[in-house]
Amino acid sequence: MRGLRCWLLALLATLLGGEGAESQPIQAGNLHLLTTEEHKLVLNRPMKVLPRDCHEMLMSSSGQARDGVYLIQPGRFPILAWCAMQEGGWTVVQHITVNSSVNFDRTWAEYKQGFGSLTGDHWLGNQHLHELTQGPGRYKLGVKLVDKDAVTKAGEYDPCLVEDEGSAYRLRLGLYQGTALDALTQDTENYLHDNQRFTTKDRDNDNYFQNCAKLEFQGVAGGGWWYDACAGANLNRRNVIYWQRDCNKEHLCKYAWMMVKPSESVKLVHSGECKKDEL
Repeated sequence: MRGLRCWLLALLATLLGGEGAESQPIQAGNLHLLTTEEHKLVLNRPMKVLPRDCHEMLMSSSGQARDGVYLIQPGRFPILAWCAMQEGGWTVVQHITVNSSVNFDRTWAEYKQGFGSLTGDHWLGNQHLHELTQGPGRYKLGVKLVDKDAVTKAGEYDPCLVEDEGSAYRLRLGLYQGTALDALTQDTENYLHDNQRFTTKDRDNDNYFQNCAKLEFQGVAGGGWWYDACAGANLNRRNVIYWQRDCNKEHLCKYAWMMVKPSESVKLVHSGECKKDEL
């Protein structure tokens, strides 16, 4: 028994990185999404063996991890991400507030590597979104919308895949379910975002005779998106969050999120009568 206890303590020390880990500089490919003062907010900074995504982090904590910024490693290098743990371990890839101070009218390179602040409005980065969704295993995309009356609508596309840069980060989506309208795979307004390539103001990959990312509404350009010709949804225009009839200039939405997590997952149910988590 004593030998087992010593082995577990040694393993824990290896995972947590030992003493002084908190003073070590953070190694992450998107460190620019946090200010220097915000580095202290990274909740799993001491870990040497990083989770692939937020859901894996939640599972490794037996469902006890809290919302916040974590180091994850979906690809070759670690990155930082905001984890929505209370909602089931989603990795947040986009958050926007209407009339945000963060400018979403960005270049291809900026959308590739990410911009904004992980603690506020941001785009995690197309390259990181590709690495997350390419697996192993299937991933799903979650969308959450909150209107001016605090009414929340949400939906999920399962599976979800964002292809590599050579394919212009083409979006591939599966079946949809949710309380929000399906604005990405339903061709209700002659716009179909599924299977579209990503377009930015300096790289036009859409199906319109003009660049959809450059088209303005009230002086604000559209921002990068998987445009068709042009949009039945666009969550990257900072003056109007657009999601067909759920969010538009007549029915204003205040916030929007896009998130990913493994599609084959179990939900932890905590019970006061059980010592172990029930599936």
